[in-house]
Amino acid sequence: MSLGEELTGRTAADLAELVRAGDVSAVSPSVAGGLVGRTAAELAGLVRAGDVSAREVTDAHLERTLALDGEVRSFLCVAPEVAWAAAAEIDAARARGDVLGPLAGVPVAVKDMFCTRDLPTTCGSRILEGWRPPYDATAVARLRAAGAVVIGKTNLDEFAMGSSTENSGFFTTANPWDTTRVPGGSSGGSAAAVAARFAPLALGTDTGGSIRQPAALCGVVGLRPTYGRVSRYGIVAYASSLDQAGPFATTVADTALLLEAMWGHDPCDSTSIPSEPEPVLARLEEGVAGLRVGVVEELTDVEGIQPAVRAAVDSARNLFEKAGAEVDTVSVPSVEYGLSAYYIIAPAEASSNLARYDGVRYGLRAPAPEVAAMNALTREAGFGAEVKRRIMLGTYALSAGYYDAYYGQAQRVRTLIIRDFARAYERFDVLLAPTSPTTAFELGAKTSDPLAMYLSDVCTIPTNLTGACAISVPAGLDAAGLPIGVQVLAPALGEAVLLRAARSLEAGFAFTARPTLGEAA
Repeated sequence: MSLGEELTGRTAADLAELVRAGDVSAVSPSVAGGLVGRTAAELAGLVRAGDVSAREVTDAHLERTLALDGEVRSFLCVAPEVAWAAAAEIDAARARGDVLGPLAGVPVAVKDMFCTRDLPTTCGSRILEGWRPPYDATAVARLRAAGAVVIGKTNLDEFAMGSSTENSGFFTTANPWDTTRVPGGSSGGSAAAVAARFAPLALGTDTGGSIRQPAALCGVVGLRPTYGRVSRYGIVAYASSLDQAGPFATTVADTALLLEAMWGHDPCDSTSIPSEPEPVLARLEEGVAGLRVGVVEELTDVEGIQPAVRAAVDSARNLFEKAGAEVDTVSVPSVEYGLSAYYIIAPAEASSNLARYDGVRYGLRAPAPEVAAMNALTREAGFGAEVKRRIMLGTYALSAGYYDAYYGQAQRVRTLIIRDFARAYERFDVLLAPTSPTTAFELGAKTSDPLAMYLSDVCTIPTNLTGACAISVPAGLDAAGLPIGVQVLAPALGEAVLLRAARSLEAGFAFTARPTLGEAA
């Protein structure tokens, strides 16, 4: 049989093994060498011009994924049949002379927190293993309408709870730069897929830094938009006041392209911002002359920051100054409490959101003689250790007698952080900080110490608490050859100026290095 027969939903490793065993034939001979590694904008342009078909672009990326994802394990499932059907529609539309969308024929990897009508949505958890939603998340539907080709669902920390993708209920994802190290998390599968060039674009979610932190560790661009800019409809909830969908890409321009394809008001999401977004792609090259940039003191001096990361922030400061920006330091005193506040608020919201997984309505159901025992056994079997830890912490924080002391106090700290950032933005247009205090750490290095793992998000969490936007941009490599990311922050609805600043840094750093995955062979 061919690769397209009843194989959608298998992991890339499974498909590759079937090909090696001769049980299925691989994708048709492709022009992978000329298509893999191109930007999304380039690929869409080639498809629209008729220089290459959407099927050829799809085959090129599926071919690379089949060959190499066994080493990275970025995908929970690969979808050749779904991808080929979407590519065929695009090629037929072009043959008819229809106007194609801005992402025509571009492969996109989707974090498995987004509902997809034709693929399983598991959230990286055994409790939802095999579940297929009856609809697409709004963000996914809009990307498909723009011509994007979904090639699979990516691995993640279970229910997005983690900073290394080691908390997945299925398997651990590796960093393409060094497969003995983590890709970051919770959107580590999406970041790794883009870094490994399995897809030029990917979707992630960012609750406490889960787009930006893995983007930094994998050497790609990752954007957390303003809360409410991208619809949360159809994204399985972790912490509803913090979750936000956003893009991964290899360039700032592709990041803007993906963002413009999926953002905007959605009547299905009560938190969706009703105002029309300001165009960002057309303004990327306006530069930063006269822009006021503040370097956040508290985030550049966090505990455990590596010298190479601090040096990258200093380099970013110098690049801004050379480009004509006015740069100074700024203090945001309350950010030192951000981590503590986040790890009360997020688990509290999670304990409420995850109460629906009880074995009654959908997902896993453990056999038991009566309902209460079935609920307990289902959650015991279906949830991993980190999810259980956060549910228990959140339930405790919300319990009678402790609500004001913990949850209420954390919300007051959140207000302080919002006010301190508002004061900083009165003086500065954007802020500069590290994305992560370290580069990618070794697999297993922090799994036995949850508090050490939580510190990985210390630089990204404040933005989520304020509802503002921020982006991670590759800023070179450390002495071990691992990527470093620097972070630009902007106030709510400030994506236009944020992406301009990020594009200026991208041009200054001129980061072109990429993982050598598969090149030795």
